[in-house]
Amino acid sequence: MTGAPRVVRAGLTGGLASGKSTVAAILRALGAFHLDADAIVHETLAPGGAAHAPVVARFGPAIVRPDGTIDRNALAARVFADPAELSALNAIVHPLVRAEIARRIAAAAAAPAPPPVAIVDAPLLVEAGMHRDLDALIVVACRPETQIARAVARGGMTESEARARVAAQAPLDAKLALADYVIDTDGTLADTDRRTRDVWDRLLAESRG
Repeated sequence: MTGAPRVVRAGLTGGLASGKSTVAAILRALGAFHLDADAIVHETLAPGGAAHAPVVARFGPAIVRPDGTIDRNALAARVFADPAELSALNAIVHPLVRAEIARRIAAAAAAPAPPPVAIVDAPLLVEAGMHRDLDALIVVACRPETQIARAVARGGMTESEARARVAAQAPLDAKLALADYVIDTDGTLADTDRRTRDVWDRLLAESRG
């Protein structure tokens, strides 16, 4: 005899132009509670957000615009030039984001009609170690040439820029080794939809125990 359904917490990650946003949209349409980790980072860094004051205290007024918002370009230029500075930023932001994700999932689980699955969507989910907080990890993957072609086709990036971005990302093999589910997006949109629905059905089965 199984107990009441539980909310399965699944991470969703993938590289540049891998199709992660498409998979996320399908999962939302199927009924997943979707959390965009990047959006939560933006909220924590906004004035009044939990990370705003400690980040300004650590990195100084040079990263603050006249309106009080953090200049993310100035902050990025500083931290990506120095691994120690990036570690310091991550040490402030990541615990706050993880706590906020946990709070939102708990609130959703306590609702009268809780969702069966909560999706934590983050390109750096594994790099940040957030996958360790979750029940399952979904990795969206395709061939590098597919990523490059998609990145160029959607505009704003040359082929050489896209190749550099793909080369700079964490090795896909490392993420695939940790994955509970892999969604291959090299095929058609219909193929991706079918594969995503298959993963959804398996997550529902986990929820039902």
